[in-house]
Amino acid sequence: MNDVIYENYKLAGKIAAEARDYGSNLIKAGESLLEVANKVESKILDSGAGLGFPVNISLNEIAAHYTPRNDDTLIFKTGDVVKLDIGTHIDGYIADTAVTVEVGTNNFNDMIEASSKGLDAAINLMRPGINLMEIGKRVKETIMSYGYKPIDNLTGHSMERYIIHAGLSVPSVPSITKNIKPKEGDVVAIEPFATNGAGHVISGDGSNIYLCKKTYNPRFIRDKNIKIISSRIKNQFKTLPFAQRWFEKLFPNHDKFLNKLAFFGVIKHYPQLVESNKGIVTQKEHTVILTKDGCEVIT
Repeated sequence: MNDVIYENYKLAGKIAAEARDYGSNLIKAGESLLEVANKVESKILDSGAGLGFPVNISLNEIAAHYTPRNDDTLIFKTGDVVKLDIGTHIDGYIADTAVTVEVGTNNFNDMIEASSKGLDAAINLMRPGINLMEIGKRVKETIMSYGYKPIDNLTGHSMERYIIHAGLSVPSVPSITKNIKPKEGDVVAIEPFATNGAGHVISGDGSNIYLCKKTYNPRFIRDKNIKIISSRIKNQFKTLPFAQRWFEKLFPNHDKFLNKLAFFGVIKHYPQLVESNKGIVTQKEHTVILTKDGCEVIT
């Protein structure tokens, strides 16, 4: 990794951390999810970074992948357990970080601490050449010591330029993964989830989050509007996720085209990820850069 790329990652991480802390302070009973998402995204842009993905605000049993629509009426309620997940980038070099906030109560402090300590355990082990199953084993042991379960099918992930999920997966359980070991210079988002449920997520309703696919065959698209929109969103978002409300800003009154774009294989629509037994879920996440002997937290 050269110095320019390293500094881009460092700046993206700094801005992501500031946006995470700013956003967590906005989460209060009666506040609008949409307003918080818009404020956090505006702060990121005003700080000079791009949006790595839409601000995710996932409540209670929803572990990940929810961002509000423009017409969203959801508000935070006392007792909500909120996962705030932030992504930034500088010239495509991404930082990803998340925190859990409990609104107005302290019923889930231990679970919040469980995911946080699981993250600490993973960071302490992360180094070039490590077997990632070792990290999963330590994370699981840490979370279970608090009386909770890790989510077995949600993992951390390596990142590359304009790519949120690259080749590496960092498990929270000692599951068998591809025999790929991290190396010096890799950039990895580590994100343990803890739950009082089954420890597994399933797909739920749509998340209002989309992604342009890397490849599709434009010869099968006859609709001129679809071709124009496809080209523009690929130029605008590249291979990073985008929100339905961002699309509506680019193309007012054209949100019906999202289903057509998905039908033609131009984009994919992420589902919400929901704990299978409707258990409460907590999350903590940092992005790290692997160094010669360990890793550096940049968020």
